[in-house]
Amino acid sequence: MSRGIAVLQAINRSGSATLTDIAKACNLPFPTVSRLVQSLQHEGLIEREPNRRRYRPTALVQTLAHGFQGDARLVKAARPHIVELTRMVGWPITLSTHVGHSMVIRDSTHALSALTFNEYFPGYASPLLETAAGLIYIASIDEAEREALVASMKVLENPEWDHAIGLAEDQGFLAQLRDQGYATRSFNRFTRNPGKTSSLAAAVFEGERPVGTISLAFFASAMKMEDAVSRFSELIRTCAAAISAELSIDAELPDGEPEADQRA
Repeated sequence: MSRGIAVLQAINRSGSATLTDIAKACNLPFPTVSRLVQSLQHEGLIEREPNRRRYRPTALVQTLAHGFQGDARLVKAARPHIVELTRMVGWPITLSTHVGHSMVIRDSTHALSALTFNEYFPGYASPLLETAAGLIYIASIDEAEREALVASMKVLENPEWDHAIGLAEDQGFLAQLRDQGYATRSFNRFTRNPGKTSSLAAAVFEGERPVGTISLAFFASAMKMEDAVSRFSELIRTCAAAISAELSIDAELPDGEPEADQRA
């Protein structure tokens, strides 16, 4: 089941993929991928593209999220702030939350910006420790939760995670991220255009607990990371702080009373 889910996620991330692409993304043998793809086709979750040996998700994939209502309050609080930040800087902003060993998009402004290769919709997932969002999130959670999360990743024995896990266990590195209030990742691998973008991310809090992150993505060829940090790090932190403040205000409102009345 775990392998089948991994294959479906790999196809969903890319939007369209060959068996070779999927095998590489999942680190699975080609025959195994072939069998899993046949099973997913049989269930109607993926289909082969006409005249091409590529596979894509079907609309039936959306039924897997039916009934999930989590993070609606976070999305509502964040939306005006990430839209305004995109208006200011031009680059797309993504709101993500932690799920398992991934950071999952809950909202984004890719559709509002011309400075993007692709649009990213809610549900798109990237490996936790391979993103700026994941790094600042894991630096922001408490030590016990972080240790449990890293331990669960070690059990999977994925050699590609070794370096990232080392970072997640480097107390000096994590303290630096917390002190500066943001994380960076250059030449992002797990996008629909691998290696073409870099990003900065800051954590969003409800009280003292991180509940998500916002990330600013930019073309790696257009700007060096140090220049992006100089131009955008304060803006991304300010935006995250504004969302955090709004979540705190909402949490203090008595049930059943209109938000506008309370703030007035």
